[in-house]
Amino acid sequence: MSDSSPPVRVALVGSGGIARGVHLPALADMGDRVEVAALVDVDQARMAQTADEWRVPGRYTDLHAMLTAESPDLVVVCTPPVAHKDAVIASLDAGAWVWCEKPPALSLAEYDEVAGHEGGDRGPFASYVFQHRFGSGAERLRHHLAEGTLGRPLVGVCNTLWYRDAAYFEVPWRGRWETEGGGPSMGHGIHQMDLMLSLLGDWTEVTAVMSTSARATETEDVSMAIVRLACGATVSMTNSLLSPRETSYLRFDFEHATVELEHLYGYDNAHWRWTPAPHVDDASAAVAAWRPERDVPSSHRAQLAALLEAMERGERPRASGHDGRRALELVAGMYRSAILGETVRRRDLTPDSGFYRAMHGGDPRAAASALTRTETSTSV
Repeated sequence: MSDSSPPVRVALVGSGGIARGVHLPALADMGDRVEVAALVDVDQARMAQTADEWRVPGRYTDLHAMLTAESPDLVVVCTPPVAHKDAVIASLDAGAWVWCEKPPALSLAEYDEVAGHEGGDRGPFASYVFQHRFGSGAERLRHHLAEGTLGRPLVGVCNTLWYRDAAYFEVPWRGRWETEGGGPSMGHGIHQMDLMLSLLGDWTEVTAVMSTSARATETEDVSMAIVRLACGATVSMTNSLLSPRETSYLRFDFEHATVELEHLYGYDNAHWRWTPAPHVDDASAAVAAWRPERDVPSSHRAQLAALLEAMERGERPRASGHDGRRALELVAGMYRSAILGETVRRRDLTPDSGFYRAMHGGDPRAAASALTRTETSTSV
């Protein structure tokens, strides 16, 4: 942003943990590029505490009142998932750009409804928090893919193995179809799935299984899938909330190298490992050549900086439009596959599909039954 440009006026909807612990620090790191003008939250005490801590002048319990009074340039949506759609639409209609926490929406239908409220070629646009795309390690891999130096992608692994105890689900909106939209496939593993798809491109078909094994939720607590990509690669995927040794792991086997990323909630360059194929000459040089000159951790800060640059240029940001829809679409395909017991092609998720309108396919009871079904066997 040029020195002569006024700061971007920002409002946050939601003043809880993700706003206080992540978004407000990221905004502060932008310095004079932004001005945090207002907070919106139905919990007045929590909002006042956050506003006092971060010296935010505008304090509102009603989103529409804030949009009218403050006319923000950018609205950051930090609410539970059930409130994403209405907040994003209201902000777009008021002329503000939007950066919304994941998952983008509760369904593909909601996502596409939001897209209908975006502006013309220069915005305003809605973008979504997929910060793992923006670390220097992923950017370097993206550069190599564009250059074609690694050869074709052949095999992938995309695992989100996390642990959430029973108390985690005591928060009323968690683990419920109508308020969170799904389980770890929707709200946790979506980060690694988005990073994978942002690197390798669209998926074509998915075969998934899911179960509700150990947590008192309406949704799954573990899912597994085999995904075929348009680029020709095949990816195995696990999303779990039952894994005491937590890890987030991505592996890509290309013709000329294996590239791995293992971290938990964020990475820097040290979390990546590149292994050249045996036929590659001078293996040590090949491994050393991948490392970026700068070490930019994956973070909300990194994505926010890219978003502000897109706003200045008046162009659609990354993790927006079709680019922001891929992971949500894959999640919908996984739920359809697991609940109906069939392989799902990407082209099957049309507006006349129940799984386009809701991740449970329109019948949450049938979905719950499918996710908790057990097989009995008799020894003979």
